[in-house]
Amino acid sequence: MLNIFTLANGRLFQEEIESLEELTKFQPIWVDLESPTLEEKRWIKQHYGLSIPEDAMDEDIEESARFYEEDNGELHIRSDFLIDDDEDPRSVRVAFILNQHNANLKSRGVLFSIHDEDVPVFRLLRMRARRAPGLIEDAKEVLLKLFDADAEYSADTLEGIYDELEAVSKQVLAGDVTDTRAGEVLAAIARQEDLNGRIRRNVMDTRRAVSFMMRSKMLNSEQFEEARQILRDIESLDNHTAFLFDKINFLMDATVGFININQNKIIKIFSVASVALLPPTLIASVYGMNLQFPELQLLGSAAYPYVLALMVASALGPMWYFRKRGWLK
Repeated sequence: MLNIFTLANGRLFQEEIESLEELTKFQPIWVDLESPTLEEKRWIKQHYGLSIPEDAMDEDIEESARFYEEDNGELHIRSDFLIDDDEDPRSVRVAFILNQHNANLKSRGVLFSIHDEDVPVFRLLRMRARRAPGLIEDAKEVLLKLFDADAEYSADTLEGIYDELEAVSKQVLAGDVTDTRAGEVLAAIARQEDLNGRIRRNVMDTRRAVSFMMRSKMLNSEQFEEARQILRDIESLDNHTAFLFDKINFLMDATVGFININQNKIIKIFSVASVALLPPTLIASVYGMNLQFPELQLLGSAAYPYVLALMVASALGPMWYFRKRGWLK
């Protein structure tokens, strides 16, 4: 899918392009390619003289491979953007190419973005730019606003994590945590921990991208100050993710503690039962020997009920004692 964005009356307008002829009618500041076809890549090369690298979406982690400037002035940035999906939270790699000094005047000051699926941050920026005149002035502003929206999207996701952990905390601290509920709580905590880790990685990646833009001296004074504000926001998000990691660890330890308590209760029951059955076992062992016992001979046919009653009484005695001491609770 190929979408272009133009500025009109200070607002950002979107057009979906389906042919090379349509592409030549507009003067965009942002060209967005979502899962581009070979034909769409060919249109970009023919009209803008820009070749999209085959490794644009590779998972390189070295800074030299993700943030660099070509000899012709093209800035290449590969950055990850978070998708907060309830079932499958993930990060999407987006490759940016900022074309500022191309000899083709039609491609001067154009931001190209390439990605495999729709990114919520992109939708957020498009909505804001349509409603707020003057929000975006050029291609560099588009890229900067995307990173700003990414930081805000991460902040909103962190608030959602905190709300989920608050709900989990109420279940754990209620005290009545069964093994079934403990399993559900541990699964919920694990999901939030994974999402929190993805946010931490995402903001770290955004920090690196914004820092590269600042070092490249491509920003004017206002944009440079905006970039510094984004870095300050990211710093606060880092602190909040660290706080959430501590909260997650506390809830994890508390839940595991309740599981241990439940297991100890079971072990205690078996321990009490084994101790309570020792006297009956001893009585059965004694009277089970091949000997002549005078008391059994005197009882005659009542010897069998006598032994059974003695075994039951010897078991009830310890149980009564344990109950009196509160060991059965």
